[in-house]
Amino acid sequence: MSDEPWFVPDWPVPPRVCSLITTRRGGVSLPPFDSFNLGAHVGDHPAAVAANRRMLTAVLPGEPFWLNQVHGTTVVEVFADKSLVAPKADAAYTRATEHVCAVMTADCLPVLFCDIGATVVAVAHAGWRGLQAGILEATVSRLPVSTSDLSVYLGPAIGPQAFVVGDEVREAFVAADGEAAASFTMSPFGDDHKWLADMYRLARLRLRRLGVARIHGGGECTFANPQRYFSYRRDGTTGRMASFIWLSAR
Repeated sequence: MSDEPWFVPDWPVPPRVCSLITTRRGGVSLPPFDSFNLGAHVGDHPAAVAANRRMLTAVLPGEPFWLNQVHGTTVVEVFADKSLVAPKADAAYTRATEHVCAVMTADCLPVLFCDIGATVVAVAHAGWRGLQAGILEATVSRLPVSTSDLSVYLGPAIGPQAFVVGDEVREAFVAADGEAAASFTMSPFGDDHKWLADMYRLARLRLRRLGVARIHGGGECTFANPQRYFSYRRDGTTGRMASFIWLSAR
């Protein structure tokens, strides 16, 4: 297992589009936040979080634009003036170069966006509540390009063999789109009112409904990979990974 604290997503994008996703490896945080925790809100020692963020910022073009994520559908634009600090939002986009959009996750689905002309990038935090409420639709609606020109990458999230949900979650998705029923299977754990949900499939269904055809990623389960990823469902008290995207000036 690599100790690398981050990796570059493997998806076909223009050279100006840069992205990076962190793992839990290679930082200084102590258990249960070991070791590359970037979340300042989870109970980790502030000095450890600050040290991890400094290590990260050294490979980015600047300080990331952090959000105060609330499992909603608010999308904010990152301008050249980054004076807005940690707004309550679950997605960010920018047309400015060298401005890093970011979301943090530990089972929720991070979704990266860009257009094939490399004029805009975005990232969304899609837990099941935000996904069902329309965070992907809200993000796409703010991007000043045709949906047919968008490319999307689905980052590490809790996988379809581990994400147990109740009847109310399935009913909420199916009520909005009957085809969502195929993204749920009966739980094998003996409870008739529990389901295994496939967030990757649900996200793809939503994106395709919007006319997005270029969808990549979607194969990494955070819950099943404790050496590489934080997982709130698995561990309870745990750290946070982050997903970043920006436009290079070069």
